[in-house]
Amino acid sequence: MADRGALMNEMNERSREVFRRVVESYLDSGAPVGSRTLTRTMTEKVSAATIRNVMQDLEYLGLLGSPHVSAGRIPTELGLRMFVDGLLEVGDLDGADRAKIDETMGSNRNDVGSMLDSIGNALSGVTRGASLVLAPKHEAAVKHIEFVSLAADRALVVLVFADGHVENRVFTPPPGQTPSSMREAANFVNSLAEGRTLSELGGIMQREITTRRQQIDSLAAELVESGTILWEDKGESTERLIVRGRGNLLSEGGPAEDLDRIRELFDDLERKRDIADFLELADEGEGVRIFIGSENKLFSLSGSSLVVSPYMNADRKIIGAVGVIGPTRLNYGRIVPIVDYTAQLVGRLISDRS
Repeated sequence: MADRGALMNEMNERSREVFRRVVESYLDSGAPVGSRTLTRTMTEKVSAATIRNVMQDLEYLGLLGSPHVSAGRIPTELGLRMFVDGLLEVGDLDGADRAKIDETMGSNRNDVGSMLDSIGNALSGVTRGASLVLAPKHEAAVKHIEFVSLAADRALVVLVFADGHVENRVFTPPPGQTPSSMREAANFVNSLAEGRTLSELGGIMQREITTRRQQIDSLAAELVESGTILWEDKGESTERLIVRGRGNLLSEGGPAEDLDRIRELFDDLERKRDIADFLELADEGEGVRIFIGSENKLFSLSGSSLVVSPYMNADRKIIGAVGVIGPTRLNYGRIVPIVDYTAQLVGRLISDRS
């Protein structure tokens, strides 16, 4: 299949108008578009037969498809991608949408978790999609770490940060841990932790374990190594990925198998399997990115689209992301400025706090 630029070059002015009107009508209604409907909206007066011929050519190029025999046409994923890249007109942020997002700030400004939760709810409410907000890791220096046994297969790590923030995370320790090995593991980590953030500590611990393994009790070494997953914020009690508004997609209707795929998508997200994948989507530079259907493995099963943008701290470092998931017939022209504004707002608020 030719690339999108070559496909666009193959289309004359009439073909582009037919293509654009089919896509815009589909994004607005979700319904297939027929040739007779287009005859009433085209710039030039052309017959339904002429439009049918153009639509057949666009179908041959892989840009349109027919959901049913003798029905109208809808854009394919390739068609939607070409429309988004070359023909999409992104509007200005609507004043009412901006006001609803701004309203969430209020009393939550000093609590990042509550603020991001409110923003997630506002984003899903404004867009009628599902929102994803990836919260930043806590990057203050670590003051003290302690391991506490809860049961044979459950342990707690208590993290005390230099700014007074405390986090408790539950995890599954290697078998056979004793109070002695837990104390030794904590002493080892604390000897390295002073003045360092969790991100810095993770790499240093791995190097130190390798060079000092003979000096460290084997059980303690295993405990520290298993605990490195905690430095990636995968603890059960820490919510980095905030998912809100899933009911908006589940209430859209559609075939039962589509709803099952959407449920599976949200179950995966809420189990936090794909946090790293989600951040990678936004970690390739500033600005809003659009993923349509199977273009991204996270959403290929559910046939959904994702509009996502990173947000940055005062040092212009990407620390999180906000996004909206919806059906592939999202109103991209409206959603893009909403996501862009929200990401910039979150970045400013977090920068102001620090």
